[in-house]
Amino acid sequence: MSKINIEISNLKKSFEHVSGSITLFKNFNLKIKEGELVALVGPSGSGKSSLLYLLALLDEPTNGKIILNNIDTNKLTNINKDEIRRKNISIIFQDNNLLTDFTAIENVKMPLIIKSESKEIIKKKAEKILKELKILDRSNHFPNQLSGGEQQRVAIARALISETNVILADEPTGNLDYKTSKEIFSLFLKLKRLKKTIIFATHNRDLANRADYKLFISDGNIKRVDARQKQKF
Repeated sequence: MSKINIEISNLKKSFEHVSGSITLFKNFNLKIKEGELVALVGPSGSGKSSLLYLLALLDEPTNGKIILNNIDTNKLTNINKDEIRRKNISIIFQDNNLLTDFTAIENVKMPLIIKSESKEIIKKKAEKILKELKILDRSNHFPNQLSGGEQQRVAIARALISETNVILADEPTGNLDYKTSKEIFSLFLKLKRLKKTIIFATHNRDLANRADYKLFISDGNIKRVDARQKQKF
């Protein structure tokens, strides 16, 4: 039986706006197992990125809780949350967040440098993941010397090198062409077979329909739907 990696209980997220309180979602409950590939879909501004930020422990819910690997994250200090992210969560941001003063391979190495792994192991792992993403030949280029698609592949490589058991991705193929998007998704499928839990926000219907299931976010609600079921998003 697959282990539960993430348990979401009565989750609510709202914020104050000049026009009043806005609720992105409420009373959301879900158990996500290891090895599950989950697509977050819905209109722009519906709360897909906000949910990812909550799961990444980069934001706090208005109500409810997130249990990660049997740990109630509401009870953690910021230092504890940082430690959990380093060990258990990889994040692929929509805007890449690459360090502009470092080369592609230096950006990819960064998570392992923070973990104080040996230089030799870090180099081998970084070169391996860059090769898998077909960008090894751009290793020594700085972000401003890379195309948007190349920058995104570097960001994906940086997230995957940590070999965490949870991967959160915000539009990971948004800046990529169709062929490269398929290659990235094939890599996600490979990670799924390794029992990694992958949750990704996307507007790409084809990719969303290849997930194990979709979480459709709209009008303050999150609904689990079969990946093959059509939704307007």
